[in-house]
Amino acid sequence: MQHFQYIFTGAGLSALMTVYEMVLSGKFKDKSILLIDENSKKTNDRTWCFWDDKGLFDDLASAKWNSAWFKNESFERQLNLNPYQYKMVNGLDFYQRVFDLIAKAKNITFLNQKVLDFQELGNHCVVKTAEESFTCNQIFNSIFNTELVKNQTKYPFLHQHFIGWFIKSKEPVFTADCATFMDFSVEQKGNTRFMYVLPTSETEALLEYTLFSKNLLPMEEYESEIQNYIQKLGITEYELIEKEQGNIPMTCYPFWKNNSKNILNIGSAGGWTKASTGYTFKNTVKKSKALVSFLSKENDLTKFHKTDKFWFYDLLLLDILDQKNQLGSTIFSAMFQKGNPAVIFKFLDEETSFAEDLQVIWRCPKMLFIKALFSRILR
Repeated sequence: MQHFQYIFTGAGLSALMTVYEMVLSGKFKDKSILLIDENSKKTNDRTWCFWDDKGLFDDLASAKWNSAWFKNESFERQLNLNPYQYKMVNGLDFYQRVFDLIAKAKNITFLNQKVLDFQELGNHCVVKTAEESFTCNQIFNSIFNTELVKNQTKYPFLHQHFIGWFIKSKEPVFTADCATFMDFSVEQKGNTRFMYVLPTSETEALLEYTLFSKNLLPMEEYESEIQNYIQKLGITEYELIEKEQGNIPMTCYPFWKNNSKNILNIGSAGGWTKASTGYTFKNTVKKSKALVSFLSKENDLTKFHKTDKFWFYDLLLLDILDQKNQLGSTIFSAMFQKGNPAVIFKFLDEETSFAEDLQVIWRCPKMLFIKALFSRILR
């Protein structure tokens, strides 16, 4: 069996970003690295959006917005995002960036196969695919185990699920430099439901119908709601250019408890997704940088994870949405109606001081969170 220092089981965002940071660091040239994924990463299968004030992946962004609308059934507010920008990166552009870089690294191999199993055996690990097996010193796993989270009741498990249509309309109805961050004016139907609108010109935009809920919908329901929204915008003629579909886990389940000395769960499988919003890209950049720094001085992977106050904030929100899923609009609207957008985004990026935390938290419905706090303490 061929042996590697590191094997990445799954080559999604977290694995690719970590390997990307490994290459940029220049500290892993003597380490053999294998990435294994059944997806060849040669199609534009997703887009990532994130807010940023540091020029992160500026050259890869397919669109940027300096302002964004927040809307619900009773009010709308145009948010000045300064000093942030809201950015969109196409999946294929990111894949090409990473694969172009690792193609020049002789110590890195990508294998287009499906991982069937992996395990730790004393001081080494074994990874099995449908075709062959490999040994390694350490595994970074990003294959999400849904059953692990479903088969417990202590931590809520919701989905952020969506279908997006990229359309080109006959009428110039969009404002190219202003996105719609969340539009809760769509019928809630007992859930947390909203639309994203990400325009790239006056006639082109990505429209995503999104839910935070326990259960997925039939395909036709997402698409029917997108069609209704298109009519609401006053569009009578349009061309459907591209579709995308996604399902992001939202949970504070302590994935890190399943880590071992030589196996680390990363990405959504490791709790890297921001549990309260489903945002993944920015969190993954931070976590991958931290992991690469950690690996340069530490070998025991059980020591990587650190729990902080933001994990607990997210847990309280998910406790509320788990029991009263329809309250998402109420909570996010309370934050954004009069709150400082820059402080809110800083808070969601987990970079605020406790004083800044309070600026955001005190705008939320207090009794909901007090009840959730006591319920969590007694749980």
